[in-house]
Amino acid sequence: MSLDTFGRLYNSPLEAGIRAVIVLEHLRPVTADLPEMVLFDHVVVHTQDHGGPPSLHTELPARKGELLVRRRLVERSLQLMQGCHLVVEAHDADGISYRATDEAAAYIELLETPYSEHLKLCASWIRDEVGRHTKAGFKERLRQRIGEWTDAFGVTESPVRQA
Repeated sequence: MSLDTFGRLYNSPLEAGIRAVIVLEHLRPVTADLPEMVLFDHVVVHTQDHGGPPSLHTELPARKGELLVRRRLVERSLQLMQGCHLVVEAHDADGISYRATDEAAAYIELLETPYSEHLKLCASWIRDEVGRHTKAGFKERLRQRIGEWTDAFGVTESPVRQA
């Protein structure tokens, strides 16, 4: 793979979609709506910022602003993974949420690169935190931390939706 090709894959809908499938599979049977997926996508690559294992992506100073521009990428990635039959939408009284399909586990087992293995570790950490604190409790912990970040960017409302 050329460096040019790699550059186009980095933070592309394909890469974000693979992250989404892995996070959703690790959260199973818990589902996540789009704002939660945006949050989890940010957290899965920056776990160390939130008390987790070493981060998947390089810790750049501007990473705190990524959450504010990540929504469209995550939305496109979920659509892509739905087309691959790895993610499905679930509709209920609360709206639309996403979950991994039955095929997702088999797909994830095929991912064996060091990056993929580290991604699985980070997704496992999210699963463990959601299990320990509940999804709402984990999001509140993240909201408190991210609130500090949004203050630094002059944002008056946290990009993390209230539970």
